[in-house]
Amino acid sequence: MDGLNTVLEYLTSVPAWYLATSVDGQPHVRPFSFAQIQDGKLWFVTARTKDVWQELLQNQRFEATSWWPGHGWLILRGRAGLDDRALDEMREAGWKHLERLGDHYEGPNDPTLVFFSVEDPEAFICNHDEWVPLEL
Repeated sequence: MDGLNTVLEYLTSVPAWYLATSVDGQPHVRPFSFAQIQDGKLWFVTARTKDVWQELLQNQRFEATSWWPGHGWLILRGRAGLDDRALDEMREAGWKHLERLGDHYEGPNDPTLVFFSVEDPEAFICNHDEWVPLEL
């Protein structure tokens, strides 16, 4: 399995993973749970009305982590690509995912929804003894 698919597996094999942003020196962490690969890049979804989107507009750098029991944890670092180029299939999947979580939008093309890519990614699979870098 290649590095990008390994990252995707770590993010989608758990109920939630955590994405951290930093604005004005203050870190902000929140749960995320949707990830998908499109055009050789990892993509996430949020809403333009959420704090996380406003924070990414100010500082595109983020870090995400996921602990997969029995496998260790993932650390993913990158920069949010703010150009929403989600194709219909991913847009539909992201919208349905958020609806299952209790968020409500007017469909997959609701202008409130926004997809962002992971640019300049670095990823590590970690345990208590080592961080193993993934080739992305």
